[in-house]
Amino acid sequence: MTPTGVQTYPMSIRLIPDDDKPYTAIEIALEAPLPDYDIQDIEHPTPRDVDAILVSQGFRDLVDDARGILLELMAAPPDIAGIEPGESPLAPLNITDHDPCHLELVQLTGAICPGTEDDVYRPGLWIVIRDTRCKAGEPLPIIVRQRIEQIARRLMKRLAL
Repeated sequence: MTPTGVQTYPMSIRLIPDDDKPYTAIEIALEAPLPDYDIQDIEHPTPRDVDAILVSQGFRDLVDDARGILLELMAAPPDIAGIEPGESPLAPLNITDHDPCHLELVQLTGAICPGTEDDVYRPGLWIVIRDTRCKAGEPLPIIVRQRIEQIARRLMKRLAL
């Protein structure tokens, strides 16, 4: 975690919690071409060049797919002890509501993400999620941040980003 509270990961994902609101922003930069979405060139010298990708039909399809997956992941109960469905006969059991989070997708749009090198920009996804149970003016509890991180990682895996 950086001194500003922004948590970065090696696969171009950043979680940016809001210190005085129950929101967390997620920035996912594309690191490889996505031929299924007709996104071939991902590194560009100017932000204006990335704009052309963000308005393409392929990128809009990516955003639509990401929205469906996000809504599914946010509605699903959290894994107990990290068990994936199918790994254990007990995994699909949901006896009580163990989810302390009530998440809402606030924003999902394209983003212009800085690359690892100077003067390189990439397209990406910008996602804002909030917990509807948190009080206004308070940051998200750590357990909610962890759940959002888990959702972001699963989104990347499902979209093969």
